[in-house]
Amino acid sequence: MIPLSFNEIAAITGGTMHGADVARARALVVDGPVVTDSREAGPGGLYIARVGERLDGHDFVAGAAQAGAVAALTSRPVDELPCVVVDDVQAAMAALARAVVDRRPELVVIGVTGSSGKTSTKDLLAGVLSTEGPTVAPVGSLNSEVGVPLTVFRTTPQTRFLVVEMGARGRGHIAYLTRIAPPRIGIELNVGTAHLGEFGSREAIAQAKAELVEALPAEGLAVLNADDALVRAMADRTRARTVLVGTGRDAAVRAEDVTLDAAGRPSFDLVTAAGRARVTLRLHGEHHVGNALAVAATALECGMALDDVAAALADATPVSRWRMEVTERPDGVTVVNDAYNANPDSMRAALKALAAMGAGRRTWAVLGSMLELGEASAAEHDGIGRLAVRLNISRLVVVGDTARAMATGAQHEGSWGEEAVWVPDTDAAHDLLERELRPGDVVLLKSSRDAGLRWLGDRLSGRMEDAT
Repeated sequence: MIPLSFNEIAAITGGTMHGADVARARALVVDGPVVTDSREAGPGGLYIARVGERLDGHDFVAGAAQAGAVAALTSRPVDELPCVVVDDVQAAMAALARAVVDRRPELVVIGVTGSSGKTSTKDLLAGVLSTEGPTVAPVGSLNSEVGVPLTVFRTTPQTRFLVVEMGARGRGHIAYLTRIAPPRIGIELNVGTAHLGEFGSREAIAQAKAELVEALPAEGLAVLNADDALVRAMADRTRARTVLVGTGRDAAVRAEDVTLDAAGRPSFDLVTAAGRARVTLRLHGEHHVGNALAVAATALECGMALDDVAAALADATPVSRWRMEVTERPDGVTVVNDAYNANPDSMRAALKALAAMGAGRRTWAVLGSMLELGEASAAEHDGIGRLAVRLNISRLVVVGDTARAMATGAQHEGSWGEEAVWVPDTDAAHDLLERELRPGDVVLLKSSRDAGLRWLGDRLSGRMEDAT
């Protein structure tokens, strides 16, 4: 955290100071972690008491104080810590984060959005930029009105690069996030069908995603995926410079000669105006090539040399859990846990990765529901089942009522019988797999987060102790 006095926090948020000794508290300096979870509080920190649907953060101020927090941001007075009381904690939190960014005009803020791949890309970007200078990026998928400020608060006076993941569930959401952390560089990965039920169409999703590049300054840079027509068209919606990335010849940063090894890890020639370099990723799945291109374009804009970018891309390893997380079991079974989230685009990418990784082996796709698809849900689930057949996946296990159409789609596409089965829950899926998996098999788990297949993946891979 960039140090701020208690008095400054009150002035920035427009709040009122309360406490047993307000005069003494005015000189108090917050230079520790700023958190909304009292369990994450630490010495010198600020605890923000949010009121949620089930829990009231004010009930945990004492715990934050015990952990070392020295002040709180609240919507009512508390006794356990000196507090700044505001009418709207969320608005105050956003204002405080913006003040932190404004105090670091030299900080390069990079926004990342897209229907899929945001978290993997921000992880990859953070890994690459950290070789150039101190970098802060979200933990996990902190990409909301709460997550973005929490990421900003982790910056220090030494931070050079701030990577901000930006999600949207409606128009105006990304615009709001860009006002908290105004980006100098914006990465637009893709426009898919995630949250289709809420937006209504891909075109509406594109309008929401374009809010990122619309917020860029004239001296900024928009990194656009040229392989996605809706993203490419965003060049007309920004005053910033643009760079196209992709596989086409007109992409200024492009991939040529893409190959996959036996584990599904891609290699490609990274071609730029500065030259060409061969890159081999440690990440699984060809879809990571597009993510890597966006990262390369950004890193070059930030002053890195091409060879250094290529080397950093090759060294980067997975960071966030449940994203193409590969575990080799002692019995020879390979478990691919990609079940943090799912939409039709990421589901297709995961199935293609499974097919590549499982060449010459028996492959299992254990798939759960894709949420927030609205009226398109049945058709999209059916289509995924049919794709599993076309990719020659050996066995399809569909988990849960919402996903049942995947099993029927597969059966209709390939006249499958036992190759595609439906089970009611993860316990039934676990029992089936434990009975039938054999050495050499590759099993993919993929679903939206609430379907819970990531926990099944942890059971199968023996990583339950790591689950959070």
